[in-house]
This record gives sequence, structure tokens and C-alpha cells, in this order.
Amino acid sequence: MRRFDDVQPGEQLPPLSVPVTVALIAGGAIATRDYFPGHSDLDAARALGSPHIFMNILTTNGLVQRFVEGWSGPQGRLCELKIKLGAPNYPGDLLAFEGAVTEKRESDRTVQITLKGKNSMGSHVTGTVRVHLP
Repeated sequence: MRRFDDVQPGEQLPPLSVPVTVALIAGGAIATRDYFPGHSDLDAARALGSPHIFMNILTTNGLVQRFVEGWSGPQGRLCELKIKLGAPNYPGDLLAFEGAVTEKRESDRTVQITLKGKNSMGSHVTGTVRVHLP
């Protein structure tokens, strides 16, 4: 568990690599009630010009939360999450997260994490997450 007083700007989060699978993409879409066919139907995804089904933003959002909460521990409370998508995530790839503490705010005992998640095509997600720590 991370404590606010022990965290300093520049601290690196432990990297996290997540295998991108059909089950992760389709399951994430279903769990988030995103029934767009490109997230679960290979033929529909190909008809859209995609080589395979592709991950939805809500699944990416959940993986960003997993990455940050893996560092902060169960007492960390995510207050603000801002992400931007880039390259799509397809099955068979690996999503590799890295991030660092870029700001520490005494007034509300929060830290800002700046992060990116890359796959073989480049940057899949970039963004910042503000976390309140005990």
C-alpha cells in the first residue's frame, strides 16, 4: 500500500504487461454492455476494414485502473482519469504499461500519474490519473 507521505514526483510505477486476447476483448465489451459488433464478431470487424476484433475504450479504461491500483494498493482512491486512445488493441498482442508520479498535491493528498500503454503498433493509450492516498 502506498502512502502519500512516502511518494515523490519522479517515482516510476512497476511496469505491467497484459496479453491481449479474444476473451479479454470480447469479455470486456460484454461486461461494459458495449455490443458494437467490432468488439466481438470477427466477420463484422473485417467488414469494417479491421484485421480482427478490437478492444473498446471501457476495457482500456479498466486496464488503466488496474495498472494504477496495482501501484497504489487498495487504499488508493482514483479521483480523476483522463485517457486518449491511439493504436488499436488486437488479439495476439501485448499491452505494456509504464508510468510515473508527475505531481504531488498536499492540499488534497493526491498524486498525479502520467502513463502510457503501448502495443506492437505503438501507443494504445496515454493519459493521467489523479489518486488520493492515505
